[in-house]
Amino acid sequence: MKEIALYIIILCPLVGCVLQLLVGAKLPKVWSGGFACCAILLSFLGSAYLFMSFEQGFSLAWLPWFQVGELQTALSFRIDELSLIMMLVVSGISFLIHVYSLGYMKEDPLYSRYFAYLNLFVCAMLILVTADNLLLMFVGWEGVGLCSYLLIGFWFEDEFKAFCGKKAFIVNRIGDAGFLLAIFLSFSLFGSLSFDVLSSKAAALSAELNFGILSLLTLCLFLGAMGKSAQFPLYVWLPDAMAGPTSVSALIHAATMVTAGVYMICRLHFFYDLTPIIQKVVVIIGAFTALLSALMALTQRDIKKVLAYSTVSQLGYMFVGAGLAAYGTAMFHLTTHAFFKALLFLGSGSVIHAMHGEQDIFKMGGLKNVMPLTYLTFFVGSCALAGIPPFAGFFSKDSILAYAFEASPYLWGVLGVTAVLTSFYIFRTFYLTFHGSLRNKNAHESDNSMVLPLVLLAVGSLVIGFIGLPQNFAHLFHASNLFEKFLAPSKHLTLSQGLEWGIMFLSVLGALLSAYVAYVFYVRGTSVLETMSARMSFFYKLSYNKFYVDEAYDALFIRPLKKTADFLWRIIDVVFIDGIVNGVAWFGRQSFLFLSLFQSGKVGNYAFVMFVGALIVIILLAHFR
Repeated sequence: MKEIALYIIILCPLVGCVLQLLVGAKLPKVWSGGFACCAILLSFLGSAYLFMSFEQGFSLAWLPWFQVGELQTALSFRIDELSLIMMLVVSGISFLIHVYSLGYMKEDPLYSRYFAYLNLFVCAMLILVTADNLLLMFVGWEGVGLCSYLLIGFWFEDEFKAFCGKKAFIVNRIGDAGFLLAIFLSFSLFGSLSFDVLSSKAAALSAELNFGILSLLTLCLFLGAMGKSAQFPLYVWLPDAMAGPTSVSALIHAATMVTAGVYMICRLHFFYDLTPIIQKVVVIIGAFTALLSALMALTQRDIKKVLAYSTVSQLGYMFVGAGLAAYGTAMFHLTTHAFFKALLFLGSGSVIHAMHGEQDIFKMGGLKNVMPLTYLTFFVGSCALAGIPPFAGFFSKDSILAYAFEASPYLWGVLGVTAVLTSFYIFRTFYLTFHGSLRNKNAHESDNSMVLPLVLLAVGSLVIGFIGLPQNFAHLFHASNLFEKFLAPSKHLTLSQGLEWGIMFLSVLGALLSAYVAYVFYVRGTSVLETMSARMSFFYKLSYNKFYVDEAYDALFIRPLKKTADFLWRIIDVVFIDGIVNGVAWFGRQSFLFLSLFQSGKVGNYAFVMFVGALIVIILLAHFR
């Protein structure tokens, strides 16, 4: 029965994609979208069944894949605690996003194509998280990359949106090159790509392994994670991924693609446990990315870009947790983030839908009364992201802050400042969008198909945090951390309860004060805002222009590469290579034109040539005699 459930989980989205491509355009939209939603619902129900009946992990090899030399691999899938959590998150959140899309995309002429891509996206992600070896994981890894390209550039008639799709695809190829190198190194070192074999051999041979080679392997894996999960310096594609439909943004940011890098590091933790230097690299990059992207989010005007930089920042938190070997905490924040970030993105989509495509938060306002359900659910998502209790983000983010303090007070300081900035920019967005005077008299609440997922995600964002109670809360309520109990992580927090309560109090106080400052700036009056803006105009400009990172990449990499390519084309290709090929052709043509003079087909000419030739021969013979 478990094997059948796994077949259903993987194949239903794939079958849904094929049906949409073959007959979806011929069906009424309600049927087309309904089939797509049912495919994901079946995957979720299969995942729930495996979770409820789970006793111990197992692997299932469907069939042999291929054999090349010593490399033998199969289409093999594994079900364990880590994959089950990801399956539930991916299929559950994706189902709600599919339902939301029924209303959000109902006017789009490419309705069935959209759902085909969405189904394929979920199928690729499910393959990624259930794969039993690196090679099959890479198939899912590239599958979500392909689908992100198709969905980000879904409205490809717009040149800018098509460019954003290409940008995401190209930047991810850099990270994917690192992942490929890691696959080659893994097979070279261990002779297998199976996770079980890699884990056992890495533990057994750790003393004999060349430390530099193993560090290179984990660094290449991290490069792949940096590209997929948008960490500095490969994060630049994610803000531009907002060019696709908002529901796509929710799917990419909450349930699928960007979580793949965090999952991959947690899955291959046995490599990182042997390379503490690379773990420190993961922590440093994660913390720097979290702070940098939070600073960028402070001044953005596009509601979706604020949330995009927020995702990059929260992913930085997850990488810090993974780099500190607190893999259970990293996965817990991944889970809670899936709920409240999907909620925020779908809420922003509801607002954009009501504002007839407007995304500038400074052109919104006053939507509190005309969109009460969107207002309430967006408030829940904002509190969860800011880490205000009892919402989900409070429990998961503060657990990472506690591990960070245990590792280094300086690291905790960086993440603490990031948490304060997070509260400010999300409530800035909330106040500018829903408070103030109503600027669009035609704004209205969204359809039920869009509002229902918002309500369900809001409930999830409120209650899901209680499955991962920190140890001080667990002692207070005589409960246990169900999430970590299920995952059974190897690392546990060693801080005293008093210190943990103190860290938690400072975090919540900072979030509340930051939310209040945002209220003073953007609701109570503009005089304070104008005064502060004048004093901080230089920083505001830096933040608004994303610290000119894209411009720096353009100057350092893109333009030099374009000039190099132009030189290679104009000089090397056109002049040199084409010149040689065309010169050989010209010489051959001219040679045959000359020889053709002797092949005129006229008998008189041939007789004359024979006469001249004979005369020359006679003269030469006479001369030399």
